[in-house]
Amino acid sequence: MANRIVWSLVLVAVVLAFLGRWAWLGNAARTPRTLVAYLATAVLLFANWMTWIWAVTNGRVVDASLGYFMTPLVNVALGTLVLGERPRATQWGAVGLAGVGVAVMTATTGALPWIGLVLAFSFGLYGLVRKTAPLGALEGLSLETLILFPAALAYLAWRWGAAPTAFPAPSAAVNLWLIGLGPATAVPLLCFAYGARRLPLTTLGLLQYLSPSIQFLLGVLVFGETLGAGRLAGFALIWAGLALYSADAWRQRGRDAAAHALDRPEPV
Repeated sequence: MANRIVWSLVLVAVVLAFLGRWAWLGNAARTPRTLVAYLATAVLLFANWMTWIWAVTNGRVVDASLGYFMTPLVNVALGTLVLGERPRATQWGAVGLAGVGVAVMTATTGALPWIGLVLAFSFGLYGLVRKTAPLGALEGLSLETLILFPAALAYLAWRWGAAPTAFPAPSAAVNLWLIGLGPATAVPLLCFAYGARRLPLTTLGLLQYLSPSIQFLLGVLVFGETLGAGRLAGFALIWAGLALYSADAWRQRGRDAAAHALDRPEPV
């Protein structure tokens, strides 16, 4: 986690230096509201990344994929509870199916699927705060990692060369893997933010299912994690909710496109 933060900041700092985009930092430092907003997103990002790392290193990849399957439905719930949005009936149905799926998993396994819930709600809340935050994608990620940087650097200094996988490691390959955590973290986030501005929201939402689908398949087919009937039933209900949500989004996109075409003046 510490390597992920430090090398991500190094990468975004290089990009900012190349683009000559540093003026925002002074304004952000003088604006308490901005600092508080990005302190909150930094904490949420830390919780999300740390939970993901723990899950992957403890054989819980399938549970981690659940969190990102649930994220779009958590966004609907947060939009209703926090922003006062009014979801359509089908969206409520999708959220309800996800809730039943979580209940089934809890009842059959005897424990809440806490990994998926932490990942879904931390990322959902992160998106909610970033929605109203003033900085762009690159600047926002830079400020978040800058806030986390002192603690991460102190931890790396404390662990300096203390283990074969601590930086600097005796193996050049391990050092490259650790430094590579920066691009592996920052580049997908920046690409997502870039694409989010240019793709229709429904297309973006469907593309977001690719990542948890790949994670799920890796967990089952590559790492040999077992599902069990109860967990599989819970996943099936959540997938059904996602299918309902996606179908509703596509229908609404078609209605909006038709309405826009009707409003467009005829060419002379």
